[in-house]
Amino acid sequence: MTINSLMRHFTIRTRMLGAIGVVMGLLALLGGSGLLGMYRITVLTEKFLIMSYSELQLLGQLRTELGAVRLYEKDMIINYEKSAAVREAHRRWQASLQKTEELTKKMQEGEPDEDNAIAEKLWEAIAAYRDQFAPIVRQLENEGYDSATVANRLSRHAVAQFDAADKLRMELEASLEREAKEAVAMQEHLTLQTQWLFGLLMVLTVLIVAPTTVLNMNSICRPLAEAERLAKAIAGGDLSQRLEVTGQDEVANLQRSLLDMQQGLSGLVAQVRDASSNIATASAEIAMGNQDLSSRTEQTAQHAQGAVGFLSQLTTTVQQAASSAQLANQLALSASSTASNGGTVVAHAVGSMHGIAHSSRKIADIISVIDGIAFQTNILALNAAVEAARAGEQGRGFAVVASEVRSLAGRSAAAAKEIKTLIDASVQAVDGGVRHVEDAGRVMGEMVQSVQHVGDIIGEISAAASEQSSGIGQVNDSVAEIDRMTQQNSALVEQSAAAAQSLREQARRLSQVVQQFHLADDGLRVFSPFSASASASASASASASASASASASASASASASAVTRTAPALPTAVRRSAPRLGQA
Repeated sequence: MTINSLMRHFTIRTRMLGAIGVVMGLLALLGGSGLLGMYRITVLTEKFLIMSYSELQLLGQLRTELGAVRLYEKDMIINYEKSAAVREAHRRWQASLQKTEELTKKMQEGEPDEDNAIAEKLWEAIAAYRDQFAPIVRQLENEGYDSATVANRLSRHAVAQFDAADKLRMELEASLEREAKEAVAMQEHLTLQTQWLFGLLMVLTVLIVAPTTVLNMNSICRPLAEAERLAKAIAGGDLSQRLEVTGQDEVANLQRSLLDMQQGLSGLVAQVRDASSNIATASAEIAMGNQDLSSRTEQTAQHAQGAVGFLSQLTTTVQQAASSAQLANQLALSASSTASNGGTVVAHAVGSMHGIAHSSRKIADIISVIDGIAFQTNILALNAAVEAARAGEQGRGFAVVASEVRSLAGRSAAAAKEIKTLIDASVQAVDGGVRHVEDAGRVMGEMVQSVQHVGDIIGEISAAASEQSSGIGQVNDSVAEIDRMTQQNSALVEQSAAAAQSLREQARRLSQVVQQFHLADDGLRVFSPFSASASASASASASASASASASASASASASASAVTRTAPALPTAVRRSAPRLGQA
């Protein structure tokens, strides 16, 4: 385990506090050593200034007083004949000795050392000098010497003691000078020692703080640089970079957070990529489906327009047939009235026969017209059936109506043929009326019944034609509604196709944006709300297009159901009148 990895097991806060503690400890040690050295130098300086200086000062005063003692000694010897002068010099001599004693005692104060011993010896020598010179002083005061030479010669022993004291003074002065030099040397030594200690502590501080700071800096800056590299890679869209995380400090936690963010973004981008691919596929399928639906809707609109045209023609034909049926009904009523009158007026049989023949010809013409109308109706119904077959499922109800109309036209033609046969028989009967005048009453009675029956049938045909005209009008309206809804559905399908194309373009752009991210091969796929919303958006778009198509189909189905509801009303009257027409 390296020092860097070992340091990574401690938090940056702990490391910084430890570094601050070490630096403060070293600074305290450095400052303490400096303060200690300064204290020792200060103490030594104070000792030199207070003690040595005071001793030197006392020594100077002692030198002065000793000089005064010798001076007053010489004054007493010189003035041996003058007792007053001797006494004055003696007084001063004693005062100087007293001062000398005080100075030597002051010099002996303090810690016992060599200077104190020398000062004590010095005073002993001075005391011996005083004691030996005291008798000479008394003789001088009494003027006991004849000359100064005698006094001077007698004082040699005392002067020898004084010289010894003066030597001790010089020895004390040399000792003090030596102590001063030693104090200066000691001060210089302490100063140098303090400087060396201060320098060593500074070097030690640098040797400890600098590597520790560099290691701490590397343990912070290198992981931060790796985290910065990973963050820049993520910002550039590269999610495949890897990072080895070691340690338990704040930078390691930051790296783990970046890795978690990278992993989450990898799963998110993968899901967005899948969702964009699914959206692109779904939008392409929706676009193709809308194009097919648009094409089929246009074809349906064209067929609906054709059906509207055919229904318009059929409506006109049916209206004409209804008018003809009403006219035939009126003629049948007139023929019935005429036949009734012919039954009561047999005498006018021949004239009536001619009138009947004339009426029969008109009826034959009318029946021919009805036969032609039935033929045309049959042709139109056949065309309508063909168009209904081409319309497919939507034209099924219309095909049923066309089939019923065709069946009705066939029955109308058959009835017209039967009526024509009856009219021909009536004409032959009229031509043979002269021969069969005796049977005129019976035949006229039967004819009255037949004409009344025919009138009833023609009335029913007229009512059925009216119902057909109304039903075909409703069919025409329904087909027009189908055409209008088909046009609306076509516009709706075009809008849906445009929306699908826009969705496809957005999916393509989303795919291009997502392709900017580079994922690792082992990227995790994690569920995220964004992917769910993307899928939901795709589903919603597909549902919107599907609902547009469903709306078109629903509109067509509604129109077709309207036609289906209207169509059964057409053959109802036909079914009611068909049995009677068959009986006729």
